[in-house]
Amino acid sequence: MLVGLVLVAALITWLVVRQVYGGLPILPWTAIPTVLLLAVGEGYTAWMTKARIDRKPGTKPVEPMAVARLAALAKASAYVGAVCGGLFAGFALHTVQLLTRDTPRVEFFISLGSFLSCVALVCAALMLEHACRVPKDPEDQRPR
Repeated sequence: MLVGLVLVAALITWLVVRQVYGGLPILPWTAIPTVLLLAVGEGYTAWMTKARIDRKPGTKPVEPMAVARLAALAKASAYVGAVCGGLFAGFALHTVQLLTRDTPRVEFFISLGSFLSCVALVCAALMLEHACRVPKDPEDQRPR
């Protein structure tokens, strides 16, 4: 589903940017560190949540409602990261054809970096979603 969202958003963006590229403002580079910080935050939250759910020594138990909220955040972040990644990928697909010019070359690298940071956000969101799963009972893991 996420790959489909990336592909559809990239195709639509590529088609639109082809028509209006000259009238668009220059792509800001600030999306890269912003999305990377979100990815790092979600990755750390996934790591801490998994440790708390597994009741590792030195951690507090986690409240079920907090886990449900984190799972919703992870799901939303994965979808938004996929759509935004598709937008940046479509922009990069258009500007890759114009690498001989200075401004499109800069915008290509900015859009490529933004796409990669969106991929990192989707990966961190999937990690958080996985960390929010209820662990299996030890009795269910016995061989039969």
